[in-house]
Parts: sequence; C-alpha cells; structure tokens
Amino acid sequence: MMTAGGAVAAPLQAPVIGGLSTLETGDWELRSREPGGKIRHICLADARQLLQLRHPGRNCSRFVVTDTAAQVVVTYDCAAAGSGRTALRIETPRLVQIQSQGIADSAPFDFAMEGRRIGACR
Repeated sequence: MMTAGGAVAAPLQAPVIGGLSTLETGDWELRSREPGGKIRHICLADARQLLQLRHPGRNCSRFVVTDTAAQVVVTYDCAAAGSGRTALRIETPRLVQIQSQGIADSAPFDFAMEGRRIGACR
C-alpha cells in the first residue's frame, strides 16, 4: 500500500517476544496446579499460544510488560471476548510455569499451570 509520500506501508505484525524464542515447539502437557486439576495437551506451533490459554485463536491486542530469557509477562485485550494477564516463568526450553488471570465468557478466571514439552505433535 502506498502512502501520501510514496512510501510503502508495512503490514502490522505481532510483536516479537524474545523470551518465548527459546521454547521448543511440539506436544505440550499443561497440568493444572489446582488439587484434582485437569491435564490438557496442546500442539504448540508458536509459543505465543501459551499467553492466551483462555482465549485461544483470538486476535487480541497485547502489551508486553516483561520480556526476558527467564520471564515473559503480557496483558491482552480481546474486546468483547475478555482480557487477561499472563506470566510465564521459563525454566528450560521444555518447561514453563504459567500464571494467568482475567475475564473470559463474562466470568473471571485465575489459574496456575505447569507446561512441559513431552514430544512431537501427533
């Protein structure tokens, strides 16, 4: 697309979150820290999937609060679908601790999970 000055405008892209770049893709097991909590699996193609576990697949705006090799914290807004704040503590490229809270489906959520890569996606 050309702008008034003749320059070409670049399309908007999702911000690069460097702390997530060390995480390996593949089949991840997400284990709730709640007593009797559930275990869920996710085929992780992009580590940013871990940032919006209660709003998967939604195109939400994000603000990166912290971005280091050991920790990523983001807040995000999905308009009428809700919003959240997620903190990832990166222990290894195959192990993360996830804390997330916010609003989804007009109700509050607050959870802690451990994410562990267990192999290739099936």
